[in-house]
Amino acid sequence: MKKKIVLAVLFILPVVVYLFFASGVNNFGRLPILTEKVADVARIDPNVQLKDKITILGFLGNDVASKQGNAFNLNQKIYKRFGEFNDFQMVMLVTEDQMGKVEDLKSELGKLSDIDKWHFAFGNPDEIETIFESLETNIDLDDSYSTPNVFIVDKDLKLRGRTDDEDEGTKYGFDTSLVAELNNKMVDDIKIILAEYRLALKKNNADRSK
Repeated sequence: MKKKIVLAVLFILPVVVYLFFASGVNNFGRLPILTEKVADVARIDPNVQLKDKITILGFLGNDVASKQGNAFNLNQKIYKRFGEFNDFQMVMLVTEDQMGKVEDLKSELGKLSDIDKWHFAFGNPDEIETIFESLETNIDLDDSYSTPNVFIVDKDLKLRGRTDDEDEGTKYGFDTSLVAELNNKMVDDIKIILAEYRLALKKNNADRSK
């Protein structure tokens, strides 16, 4: 009897493992495109651009001080994990009257990590709203032109997200006030898009070497 159980495990376990990883390939092959053309922040602040970068795009508006906790969550759970990748960056949109508050925030973030890939783009409320509306999401900015949600924008200015999220259906952004959401969803999605670009780079290099 014991021999039969051992034999069954030896035959069944590899099949189960194969099916598990096969399903993983399907789920993690490519992060869906939700919006085809996001406006580049370079149009309002030439010191920052989204093109050719994998960007975590956020909107702090004119209320940077009250969003410090959100920024710290994002820094600890996302930036520290992925900031080492060359093409990765964090971009936060703020109103022009918040320069002093931004310097305070950068000083606090700098105590926790190297912040060379944290960028802040300055614009007026209308300009910030224009960039936000180009995302074409089901999320709204509040009265301070801010939102706790951040968004994944790829190198070609396409908004990436989920079309089959178990809680929201179509998921456009990630709530930085919810650490569990950053850990359980956003981390996975960033892994997918980084792997996608790495695979594309390997393919291009292989094609050139032929």
